[in-house]
Amino acid sequence: MNDVKDPDFQRRREKAMAEVQLLDKDTIHSHPEREAFFENVYQRADGDPAAIPWADLKAKHKLEEWLSANAPHRGCAIDVGCGLGDNAQALMDAGYQTTGFDFSAEAIQWALSRFPNSPVTFTVADLFDVPKDWIERFDLVHECYTLQSIPPETLEKSIPSVVSLVRPGGTLLVYTRVREDNSEVDGPPWPLEETKLKTFFELGLELLNREEFVLERPPDRVIPHVFSVWRKPL
Repeated sequence: MNDVKDPDFQRRREKAMAEVQLLDKDTIHSHPEREAFFENVYQRADGDPAAIPWADLKAKHKLEEWLSANAPHRGCAIDVGCGLGDNAQALMDAGYQTTGFDFSAEAIQWALSRFPNSPVTFTVADLFDVPKDWIERFDLVHECYTLQSIPPETLEKSIPSVVSLVRPGGTLLVYTRVREDNSEVDGPPWPLEETKLKTFFELGLELLNREEFVLERPPDRVIPHVFSVWRKPL
């Protein structure tokens, strides 16, 4: 079954999480290596979403809240690192002409099979080399967990790339784990330091809203998060 509340689903997910951690152990975490890692995880899953530890099989609650509170929605939206497609589908359902991209071809094929009749454009693309016609094209850009899933030394390139997708006057939503500056981290994932979140200011964006919250994970993990809303000035 593919119900995340089903005990057997949870059993398969816990097993997959342990296997994914072993795949990631003692690796260098270069950008090409991260691409290969994600492709490997999707291939090994063999169609079982329980084997994709980060796949909720539903849109993020914070995204749904924001969409509900800020209707109506018009124009173009893009979901960065769309994975199995749920957040991209939520953007489309809210009224946006939506693109969802991921550098994993396996993930894109899976999203297409999960939403076979969706108007969402699911496509393979690399955040480090986005198509030129995407630059400043989108009214809404949604970034969830992608920045924290790639090595911290790449943020100097990945954050500006995300910002480049936002049209002047457009909105950027960022959903991420966070940590204090210079705190130790044994990633992946690599929660964003507060200093790195300030990069959006340095790139000229205006902060419209910042919501801090925690997610609890068994047995006793409490994971700080931030959901922030940014506007690119005209």
